[in-house]
Amino acid sequence: MTKKIFKSIVLVAGVVLLASIVIIMGVLYQYFGEVQENQMKDELSISSVAVEEDGVTYLSKLESNRYRITWIKADGTVIYDTKNGADTMENHADREEVREALSSGEGEGTRYSSTLLENTMYCAKRLSDGTVLRISMSRASAGALAFGMIQPILIVLIVALALSGILASQISKRIARPLNDLDLEHPLENNTYDEISPLLNRINFQHKEIKSQVKELQQKKDEFNQITSSMNEGLVLLDNNGTILSINPAAQNILETDEYCIGKDFLTIDRRHDMSIAIQNALNNGKSEIRSEINGREYQFDISRIQSANKTIGAVLLAFDITERELAEKTRREFTANVSHELKTPLQGIIGSAELIEGGMVKPEDMPRFVSHIKEEAKRLVVLIEDIIRLSELDEGSAMPQSEVDLLNIANEVKNNLDETAKAKNVSIQVSGKNVVIEGVKRLIYEIIFNLCDNAIKYNKDGGKVDISVSETESNSVIKVKDNGIGIAPEEQNHIFERFYRVDKSHSKASGGTGLGLSIVKHAVQYHNGTVTIDSQIGKGTEITIAIPKNK
Repeated sequence: MTKKIFKSIVLVAGVVLLASIVIIMGVLYQYFGEVQENQMKDELSISSVAVEEDGVTYLSKLESNRYRITWIKADGTVIYDTKNGADTMENHADREEVREALSSGEGEGTRYSSTLLENTMYCAKRLSDGTVLRISMSRASAGALAFGMIQPILIVLIVALALSGILASQISKRIARPLNDLDLEHPLENNTYDEISPLLNRINFQHKEIKSQVKELQQKKDEFNQITSSMNEGLVLLDNNGTILSINPAAQNILETDEYCIGKDFLTIDRRHDMSIAIQNALNNGKSEIRSEINGREYQFDISRIQSANKTIGAVLLAFDITERELAEKTRREFTANVSHELKTPLQGIIGSAELIEGGMVKPEDMPRFVSHIKEEAKRLVVLIEDIIRLSELDEGSAMPQSEVDLLNIANEVKNNLDETAKAKNVSIQVSGKNVVIEGVKRLIYEIIFNLCDNAIKYNKDGGKVDISVSETESNSVIKVKDNGIGIAPEEQNHIFERFYRVDKSHSKASGGTGLGLSIVKHAVQYHNGTVTIDSQIGKGTEITIAIPKNK
């Protein structure tokens, strides 16, 4: 701004100076022209008197470098000329000033000489004898005068412009200083030119609007951050160059990064080729999806293009942990396959025996054995179906009627129901502890203890024993089922609660188990918000502990 003011002042000063010089020279030129013209007229009046008295004698005695006097007859013939011989000069009858003098007594004229860059002024007067006396004087033209004065004019211009520059520099700084010192953060507190008060008021109004908008944006940003930070899904916002604009904590955890990655290229935190292709496909086509395994967990990445005013401005990446869903889907497929196999086995036995009976291939004395086989396989099928139904109910999480359940009484009831089975295996069952009452589903509590004891009997050794104990701590009600049977290998302990999983498949088949008992135990305990822990050693036995919290 200071430079603009400086240039403007110097330019104005230069223009004014030039205009002043032109005007002054014009006025002076006109003034001195009038002075010369009056002098010529005075000289002509004096000369006319002298010529009428002395004639050529007077004219021959005149010596003047400024004036030229010519005496002309009425017919235009030159009688005498102070510069040239009369006989060499042409007739002057057609000259303007001569014609005027002959007709009116006096005449004037001016002629320009382009070769000499001069103006010649003429004044003529008719004498008493009818002749005309003319006086002339050369005068430099305005252009010639200006050309002759160019050196002093340039000196004046240079000096004037130098002074103008110095003064303009000081003035421009003085003018700009209050503007440069403006406090735009507090526009109304400035003490400056009144002319810019409307501007300062406008700036103050815009400051208020900007602060309001910034506050609103900050509030929306805080809301956005609070929402995204509480999301279980990972969220990453990218611009159209792949630079990270925002990333929530879930995404930071998934991609193993932190908030300092904001402003960096997404490739700095995830260099996988398939991810780069997916992001590019989303920017080009609108949407893409990939699945990746990170640190042993399965994630699905949905990437969508963000557009504004029909222009791509970036992409949003959502990461979903689908490990449980994939595991559930895998479990469902395995469960379906296992159920089909488990159902088909007793059905094939039943159908096979029935076909033999129907075909008359069974002897009458063998008929009771075949009927008994059909009955046992049917019972096994019913038990399997009941277990499947029970697991389905637990999977659905549907509400079941609850009541006060005495764990010790349930344990004794299980012992009584399994005594005959235990005696057949030469295994003893003992129940110890105290009466502990919980709020729960009696049928599920019974199945927990029954399935644990049933497994302890099946996988025990001849002469073995099973101990059921009931106790409580400050926060939990505890059920323990301990045996001194074959035990479970460490690598198998994480799988025994899976559906249809068997540690010893040949032994389990012989015992007639469905492979769903411990899975029912797991889900029934989870239904009561409890936990299951296992402690087992090969050849020494197994102890399974169920802890159900008193305050759910």
